[in-house]
Amino acid sequence: MTKLALVGAVCALLATPGVATAQNVAEVDEQTGPVSFANGASILIDAGKVVTETQRSPLRAGQSRLSQDRTSVPKSGDQGELNAMGPNFVVQLGRFSGQSPFPAGVKSQDHEVIAALQDTNVPTASATANYTLLDNSRGRATPSDNSLFAFQNAKSSVDCSTTKAVKSTTTADKLWVRDAEDKLVQVGVPAGTDKVEVGGIKAGAPMKIDNVDLSKTTAKLTISRVTQFDQLIRQSVWRGGDITTVGGWQAEIDTHVIRTDGSFADVHTKVVLGGVSCSLPKSFAKLTPGTPSTQATPTVPTNVPAGGVPVAAEAAGVSNGSALGFALFGGGLVLALAAVLTLRGRKPGADHRE
Repeated sequence: MTKLALVGAVCALLATPGVATAQNVAEVDEQTGPVSFANGASILIDAGKVVTETQRSPLRAGQSRLSQDRTSVPKSGDQGELNAMGPNFVVQLGRFSGQSPFPAGVKSQDHEVIAALQDTNVPTASATANYTLLDNSRGRATPSDNSLFAFQNAKSSVDCSTTKAVKSTTTADKLWVRDAEDKLVQVGVPAGTDKVEVGGIKAGAPMKIDNVDLSKTTAKLTISRVTQFDQLIRQSVWRGGDITTVGGWQAEIDTHVIRTDGSFADVHTKVVLGGVSCSLPKSFAKLTPGTPSTQATPTVPTNVPAGGVPVAAEAAGVSNGSALGFALFGGGLVLALAAVLTLRGRKPGADHRE
């Protein structure tokens, strides 16, 4: 390799988003050390659960970033996610092609979902995206006519700088909801622990239910912030710590399905958008950047515990098929957790916390 080519290769590595560059700092403990997680969108339904690829902060300074090929839940062409969710509900995030699923004025743009460990060993995480939930059982002419709600520039972030100053922020520029008159209307972004609640929405269930009378079936929509760790939809390896803070938006849809014979079924759907967390042990203290490593490289888990699937690396849009489930870039560990699918039996304004 020529000197010019070598310089170009090094510059390309350092410039690549989501790649953890080499740092001569101590690794954090995988099980008890400072850690952050970030997830674009995940869904819990009476009939199943889809937890999409979750980004975990590296064990050395660096970051893990969600690949841009995740633009919807269920993911296009993924039969497992479709089976877990049913055919009707779709969460759109990131770029789109063709007709816009969003209200007028919301442009197609990349999402940014990142979990990072700073060179001071401070864990941070953030998720920024436009989001909309489509109910395709409505059968309207355009994707946006099937939207039950939409966020423009929703952002959640967490920062665990010290055990006494963990921070969480969850914001959005705009919010639209489907109202009882079947119009997608802009409403105020709720502040603090406030909620947006709308009843009488013409919406169906995420899964297929036979003999539904769509003219009588309605749903209630509730939108609020994620404020507790247990409100996140997560894999078992997405852990907390002695001190933990969280962020994100959650939407709950309670659908009252009326069948043509007069019988009914109630279906509860929960969606978490931009779920993030960071955690610290009680003994945490910031490092001075450049502190030499005093530990051996930690053991990397080869699989996600029961309830999950093998860990897969995702960084800067690059997937690594290693059986060990990790990828090393420039000496830093970049780790992402693969999607979790669970299929059970079918049943008939700004906020800132410290």
